[in-house]
Amino acid sequence: MNIILLGPPGAGKGTQASRLEQQRGMVQLSTGDMLRAAVKAGSPVGLKAKAVMEAGELVSDAIVSGIIGERLDQLDGGGGAIFDGYPRTAPQADALDLLLSERGKTLDHVIELSVDEDALVDRITGRFTCAKCGEGYHDRYKQPATAGVCDVCAATEFKRRPDDNEETVRTRMAEYRAKTAPILPLYEARGLVSQVDGMADIDEVSRQIAAVLDRATQPA
Repeated sequence: MNIILLGPPGAGKGTQASRLEQQRGMVQLSTGDMLRAAVKAGSPVGLKAKAVMEAGELVSDAIVSGIIGERLDQLDGGGGAIFDGYPRTAPQADALDLLLSERGKTLDHVIELSVDEDALVDRITGRFTCAKCGEGYHDRYKQPATAGVCDVCAATEFKRRPDDNEETVRTRMAEYRAKTAPILPLYEARGLVSQVDGMADIDEVSRQIAAVLDRATQPA
């Protein structure tokens, strides 16, 4: 099964993708991670991307598609792919269809984690992590059991992402809406889009996603 996971930064895509990898053997294909990996590996497409980035230019759709194609060729069949951060435009959506069809694969579902903007701002601006082990906390929802001491490793240093502020979060939300607006109708017309409540707790979001995927795999 191959799916697209949509949602603005902070909606929980990474957490849910990790769960799908563990529970269903799927592989998360994040364009940013794949781009860095291809450059590091020195693959033909990676070398092209490196040259473009070193020139201070934006990586083209063709290069991004080439990197995704390389990664799809490396998959062993397994549980399928989770596309994260791609496609973002109508041309990229067309390119993904072609990449999949060339490999005898199909896109099975597009799942959007719907969120409330004000609640998401609260969720993101309040989060912080242990500087040592990376355990996540929140000012209001998840404080360490002992103030100032990590529950997992007992470290006493914590950190926050500098871009976890309200202005940046709202800018990200606007950018997400602008980028996903062109592609959602394309997939809705094909009956592929399902929405889950991205503001629910992690286990409930996982349950909703599982229900979508299990329904999608059942014979008509």
